[in-house]
Formats: sequence, C-alpha cells, structure tokens
Amino acid sequence: MREKSRRFIAVDIFYILMMALPILFSIFLKVVMTPVKEGIVISGALIFMEVPMPVQNLLITEAQVNSLMVMISILFLCLYMTHGIKNGSWLKRHTIAEILVEKTQSMTTGNMGEYFKGFAPFIAAILALSAFSSLMSLFGLYPPTSDVNIVGGWAILVFVLITHYKMKCGIVQYAKSFANPVLMAPLNIISEVATPVSMAFRHYGNVLSGSVIGVLLATGLGGLSNMIFGALPGFLGDFPFLRVGIPAILSIYFDVFSGLLQAYIFAMLTMLYVSGGFPLELYEQRKLKKRARAKI
Repeated sequence: MREKSRRFIAVDIFYILMMALPILFSIFLKVVMTPVKEGIVISGALIFMEVPMPVQNLLITEAQVNSLMVMISILFLCLYMTHGIKNGSWLKRHTIAEILVEKTQSMTTGNMGEYFKGFAPFIAAILALSAFSSLMSLFGLYPPTSDVNIVGGWAILVFVLITHYKMKCGIVQYAKSFANPVLMAPLNIISEVATPVSMAFRHYGNVLSGSVIGVLLATGLGGLSNMIFGALPGFLGDFPFLRVGIPAILSIYFDVFSGLLQAYIFAMLTMLYVSGGFPLELYEQRKLKKRARAKI
C-alpha cells in the first residue's frame, strides 16, 4: 500500500513538473533569444529559426513554440486532474474535473443541441488552449493569441467544420443556401468567406491590443514617476514608484479578464456557427428517405 502511495505521489510530481517545464523552457528561450534594446519596444513574435523550403522558408517563431508549450502543459494538466480516477480513490481534483466536464457538456448541448453533444471535448480544447495561451503574458512571454497566424489556423479549422456540416445534405443543398434569396447570393458568399477572417481578427486584435496598451501604460507610468519623484536623492529618484501595483491591477483586465473573455467568445462563435449552419431537419428527412429506399 505504501509502495502504491509512493508511486502515486511520484507520478503526481512528474505531471506537475511537466506542466511547469514547458513554461520555463519558453522563458529560457525568451531570455536567451531576445536582443538587448532600449526604450519602448513593441514588436511581433521572435523568429527562432528559418527552415529552407521550396516555395517559401518556414519560420519557427516564438508564437508557435509557446503554443506548443501550452498544449504540452494542458496535456499534463489533464493527466494530473484525472490521475487515479479509475482506482476508486476520489480526490478533490477529480471533483473539479467532473464539474468542468459537466459544465462544458451542458454549455455545448445548450448551444448546439443534443446532436452535437460529442463536440464537448473539442469546445473544451478550444477554451483551454485559447485561455492558457492568452495567460502566457503573465509570465512575460509572447501570447500565441497575439499572432494572427495562430488564431487564423484555429478559425480555418472551425470553418472546415462549418462547411462540413453545411454539406451534410449534399452539395446541391449547400449551393442553394447561398441563393436564399437569389439577389443576396453575392453577399452570402462574401459573408461565408468572412466568417473565419472575422473570428481570427476579433480574437487576435483584442488580445494584441491589451498587450500593447499594457506596455504603453507601464512605460508612461515610468516616465511620469521620474518626473514627479526624480528630484529625490539617491536611488529614490530612479525608482519607478508609479509602476508598482498599478500595471498589475490593469493586467487583471487586459491579460486575465480580456483573455478569458475572448476564449469564451471564440468557443461560443464556434458552437453557434457550426450548429446554426447545419440543416438538421433536412438531414433527418434525407436519412429517412435513404432508409426507405434501402428497404425497397
């Protein structure tokens, strides 16, 4: 029993370390690869490597690496939250995991209907990946959600799902949906293409703007502090008093609240677009007709 308990604790420690190590690795890369600069610096993701390719070179950027690190951390977080759940030893974290699963399933079913109840893991993955990616800024790292390429990839994946379910009733029915009414067909086509673009830019723009505003406010407060307290003797004149506490309070909104809100909005739009574009009644009628033909 003691040996089993020790093994259980050892596995728990391993999972916790594997949750933290990817973040520490990203911090290490940030420190090593960031060039020394002075003044206000607002730039995109660092480029770690450039891989030669036939058409265009593949850039390995800070956003891609941080996104991969977030996925690894989430994987081991899930393993930690569910570790020992099959052995009958019910822990507090298992209760938390059960609540999260039930809430996600309830939200998915409530917004998409019973037909899409299997979408709950996908929606949970979107929420977790988006939220934790935005929270990377709390560690001084470049949040992957500030890179339009990362969020654009998510939006394209969602767009493929939307198109897949819209075509469940056949290509003809999918084409007819753009001509309802006929005069609005060009606008309907533009609206269809604009769906992933709007999803990507909404998420990316809100997260990036929060990061930019945070940097500008911190820099401005440093300059204001120097103007007010610069006449104090010794190190007191150089100490940025106004940058103590105030940026942290603002970070609660820009980094935490705004990041979590954008993750929720992206997940909600995914559910509404996928379920809203799926002609469920027509699909059920088509299935009944196929069954009737098969009997004949």
